[in-house]
Amino acid sequence: MNPRTMVAGGLVLVIAIIMYGAARRSTALPGPTNSRQSRVAPDFELKTLDGRVVKLSDFHHKAVVLNFWATYCGPCRVEMPWLVDLYRQYRSQGLEIIGVSMDDDGEQQKVADFIREVGVNYTIVLGNHAVGDAYGGARFLPQTFLIDPNGHIAGSATGMKSKSDFEIAIKELLANAQ
Repeated sequence: MNPRTMVAGGLVLVIAIIMYGAARRSTALPGPTNSRQSRVAPDFELKTLDGRVVKLSDFHHKAVVLNFWATYCGPCRVEMPWLVDLYRQYRSQGLEIIGVSMDDDGEQQKVADFIREVGVNYTIVLGNHAVGDAYGGARFLPQTFLIDPNGHIAGSATGMKSKSDFEIAIKELLANAQ
């Protein structure tokens, strides 16, 4: 590995760690003591990389983690392997994860390469500004929404969260879906 690559990798890691610390102080995912929000999650119709149309309403009666992300987002790159693991662990209990790529138009190959590299096992769709705006803008990535089986937003977070934060929130979401 050449020195420039190592320096660039180190910089990305330092930035991710700094953003992680800031995100830990930002909006939190729901824990056992947080109250549920009652806003209905906006439905959308977005395409997967292979052109299949996916609607949020397709996942009615499921607990959904809706994660807005982009390939250029360092914290998103850190979170995604955690989401892969959590989906593997909780899918059989009714969890669905939808990753909404907010990469620019024309970046589909970059998105495809990244999800293949990470081994993403959940649904990835190509987002747009209209869907981002429906969810409050999705200006700061990653941005995650927890949606209960009735289609209501149960919680949200802006910025990177720890894997344990996600797991606590997912367990609560699934427990309340019973």
